[in-house]
Amino acid sequence: MAMNSVFRVLTAVLLLVLLPAAQTVAQTVLIPLPPQVAGSSYILMDPLSGQILMDENSNERLPPASLTKMMTAYIVERELDEGRISMSDMVPISVNAWRTEGSRTFVQEGTQVSVEDLLKGVIIQSGNDASVALAEFIAGSEGAFVDIMNQQAQLLGMNDTHFQNATGLPAPDHFSTAHDLALLAKAIINDFPENYPLYAEKHFTYNNIRQPNRNSLLWRDESVDGLKTGHTEEAGYCLVASAKRNDTRLIAVVMGTDSTGARAQEVQKMLNYGFRYYQSETLFSAGQELIEARIWGGRDDQLSVGVTRDVNVTIPRGSRDSLESTVDLDSVIKAPIKVGDELGRVQVKLGDEVIVDQPVLALTDVPEGGLFKRLWDAIKLFFIQLF
Repeated sequence: MAMNSVFRVLTAVLLLVLLPAAQTVAQTVLIPLPPQVAGSSYILMDPLSGQILMDENSNERLPPASLTKMMTAYIVERELDEGRISMSDMVPISVNAWRTEGSRTFVQEGTQVSVEDLLKGVIIQSGNDASVALAEFIAGSEGAFVDIMNQQAQLLGMNDTHFQNATGLPAPDHFSTAHDLALLAKAIINDFPENYPLYAEKHFTYNNIRQPNRNSLLWRDESVDGLKTGHTEEAGYCLVASAKRNDTRLIAVVMGTDSTGARAQEVQKMLNYGFRYYQSETLFSAGQELIEARIWGGRDDQLSVGVTRDVNVTIPRGSRDSLESTVDLDSVIKAPIKVGDELGRVQVKLGDEVIVDQPVLALTDVPEGGLFKRLWDAIKLFFIQLF
């Protein structure tokens, strides 16, 4: 891509007005090595930027136990969002759902239970019976629902996940990874925020039986607001948790710990590390103009250039003022231009590390000007390039 140095300097100066001015000497932020975590697999992710702050064996395929129910709940929430079901819909409880072993909401065969109560049973009580009842209601059978689960996993980029049931009960070829479960948690939080408060509820009573949420961090850390626990003999004790402090949210996943206390302790350790040393920043917002560029032969002389998606980063805490940014534009931009046309790149550096390098796009359409306008601009451009 040909670059014009005048354009480059101009855009860099203007862009730096949008960010805090860079210090002459970049701050040195000291960050220790991540803590040791007693689990077979774990990951700490910033869902805003997608950056992984620490991980170990996070792509290892392991039995997810009741973490599976995150996908069951996600699909129910998607059906609610798209208007195909409602919270007040009554779900008939089959013998199959009623007889499902393991943790239960204690629904009764032959009765009808609202989608809302069953969803709470899945999320708060980890009810296997509630999971099967919802699966049958949405897809006709648990097997058909599992097909939807696996299709949804692929759509979310969970490439190392395969489900065999809606509950997480042990089954051959039923597996996921810490990384994939972090992606699923991110989708739950971002895609259906109106339902996310359910994951923070500490108790749910159904059929006169009050059961606590098994995520003990909800009692120990007020910044934690979800998501799900899991346990089987094969999987060990697992936990996916998310917390938000100030403007930073983190997701922590640990699999294969040896007790309920251990899974909470290890996730707390990960969250404390992440919040202590890192922060989330939205550098540019979707639709934000970074600069006006000169356009030749167009109906207008100026073109709005920027980004069409939020640009989010995770940086060491206290290092924002050390960010340096530049925009490089094509040396000559000629009409016609359509919204979304790529016109250059924006780059953000922290010290010597490039943390953002992505296209900048046209934010407005600029059609060709009239014949006289095109000829006049061509003459001006010829002399500018000549000298």
